[in-house]
Amino acid sequence: MLKVLIPREWDPNEQRVASSPDVIRRLRSRQLSCRVEKGAGVASGFSDADFADAGAELVNPSDPAIWGESDVVLSVGPINDQAPSLKPGALLIGQLQPHNNGALLDRLEQAQLSAISMELLPRISRAQAMDVLSSQANIAGYKAVLLAAASLNRFMPMLMTAAGTVQPAKVVVIGAGVAGLQAVATARRLGAVVSVSDVRAAAQEQVESLGARFIAPPEQGVPGETGGYAKQATKSFLEQQREELAEHLNQADVVICTAQVPGRPAPLLITTAMVEAMRPGAVIVDLAVVQGGNCEVSQSGTTINHGGVQVIGADRLPGSVAFHASSLYSRNLQSLLEVLVDQDGKLSLDAEDDLLAPSLISLNGTLRRTDLVPDRAAPQHEVTQ
Repeated sequence: MLKVLIPREWDPNEQRVASSPDVIRRLRSRQLSCRVEKGAGVASGFSDADFADAGAELVNPSDPAIWGESDVVLSVGPINDQAPSLKPGALLIGQLQPHNNGALLDRLEQAQLSAISMELLPRISRAQAMDVLSSQANIAGYKAVLLAAASLNRFMPMLMTAAGTVQPAKVVVIGAGVAGLQAVATARRLGAVVSVSDVRAAAQEQVESLGARFIAPPEQGVPGETGGYAKQATKSFLEQQREELAEHLNQADVVICTAQVPGRPAPLLITTAMVEAMRPGAVIVDLAVVQGGNCEVSQSGTTINHGGVQVIGADRLPGSVAFHASSLYSRNLQSLLEVLVDQDGKLSLDAEDDLLAPSLISLNGTLRRTDLVPDRAAPQHEVTQ
């Protein structure tokens, strides 16, 4: 019987956990033996008793013996350098942040581990139920608008009162991906007037279906998308996009930044000068701050008052809704495991499967995605994104 370990997260600021009691029950029906480190789910609202009632075995955190006999480890974030050793052939699944992470690849190779990085799963129909980027981005987009509304010095909806009419807030959303569209929907529910900028003209229909106005991208040099993600834009295209955005930002009360390119710095779309041209009291929430940010002023995990404009570097929004973030994330992992593990509890990793080709970064210590680290040699096989 495969032994699955759900550890406490190594990042002390991480509130999520990689499995919920409901998912533990489903994994046990697949003949998986589930172990949960004590206290792993407390910050997410799941007690040790909840996991025990679901059939999990509670174990002491970082017990070398438990780690050494585990076949699969499920995590939210990357594994810590101080984590106990896993046996050769063990499988690590989580958001491993493999881009430019040579230390991770070294560890996987030296310890002869297999690893699936959830953020590299392809955007194909088979992977929809496993798409952690979408499940967590939905939460980030929703919470970003609430954060902005709480920081804004005016109402979001239009109000008609005996003292006069209050006009609705003007919200600009940059990026019409999952987080951006959720931000649009949330801002519209709060009664704001919303405009959306995206490099993909095809996003216009989705934006307008939510009752927002689409800001068309520059006509020249549109980067398009690949594998469901926007490609990196050229310098000239970004300059044109900033020029078009500037007039909208001057009138905006709230700006939600969500534009990101996997494995690359986020495009710089709001310069310091553009922030200084905004009205005092406006709020910018930058969800791309972990990748450098769409706003030049933003800093990760920090709120900066720049000339009266509040710039919020929102780097941990999914974790701020830890119960549902963990519940959704654990279902993503469950969906993946149901593909990898048959009804008899046997694990199979087919490196040629289009689901695993981009996400299986190591197979028993053989590195398959050295292209993620520029100073390493490219892999000998083709990887489909």
